[in-house]
Amino acid sequence: MIANAYNATTILDKNLNVQEKNLLHKMQQLIQQYFLIASLLMLGFLALPAQAATVSVSNYPLFLLSQAVTEGAAPAKQLLQAGEVGHHGSISPGDIKAIQDSTFVVWFGESLENNLAANLNNAPNSIALFKFDAFKRHPLRDIKGKPIAGTLDPHIWLDPDNAKAITRALAVIHSHADPQYKELYHANAQKFAQRMDAAVAVANSSAKQKPLPYWAYHDAYQYMENSINLQLIGSLSTDDHLAPKASQLRWLNEQRPAKQMCLVSPSAPAKGLLAKLQPVQETVQAEDMSNTKDFVSGWQTMAQQIRQCIS
Repeated sequence: MIANAYNATTILDKNLNVQEKNLLHKMQQLIQQYFLIASLLMLGFLALPAQAATVSVSNYPLFLLSQAVTEGAAPAKQLLQAGEVGHHGSISPGDIKAIQDSTFVVWFGESLENNLAANLNNAPNSIALFKFDAFKRHPLRDIKGKPIAGTLDPHIWLDPDNAKAITRALAVIHSHADPQYKELYHANAQKFAQRMDAAVAVANSSAKQKPLPYWAYHDAYQYMENSINLQLIGSLSTDDHLAPKASQLRWLNEQRPAKQMCLVSPSAPAKGLLAKLQPVQETVQAEDMSNTKDFVSGWQTMAQQIRQCIS
């Protein structure tokens, strides 16, 4: 069974692009490492009863993408709860056991989820998506919207092409963990791609040629900008838990490209803060998709509400 699972990783879909083939090649190496360790363990514990293969995923947006892939079969185990993307939140002893018992644990990586690093960095069954080259990436930007060299904006799931690539990778991972549902997983990934494309088409149907300017409390929406034609003018703070400085509020008002601006924020800003930025509209958008049960519809709602706020 172990040999068959490993050999299956060499069968690549003909329609995969070069980056996705690189992703699967690296995934194959990780899987080979895992199954080698598993084989050694089995040599000493052949009497242990067989357990159903499972997949665990780190956070809520990744769980939504995984759920799209596993529709019609058992879902993945979600480690961090909604609202706990990044350094927020912690895992329980039960979660640690789930990590140990899972066939694969999929996470983004330490730069986003450093609260999981101690348990996953050296785990033989962990797969960190940031290690693969199959996704569009942008650097972090400072509060004036300037790129910061040598950094990674970790919110890659908000890019529609990245979301589709992640579901294709998850289909491969789930297929190795539970081969009987391989056809279902890949069909679901294709269905997700079609729904995502349709959502982007709807968002672009009313898009203007000139990018729409906006402010962000915390620069978390960069990966949506190309899809819905947005332009970040600046952010209030580097973190949604840090209050903005008076000098930054003054700079934003001085750089105001429109009389009324839109502020996109992961939580409702204080009224006193909004008073210093008037005239301004606000829209609350959680970058971890915690306001939705379905990734595509949640993304589409975010896109519509942001554009409505700006226009």
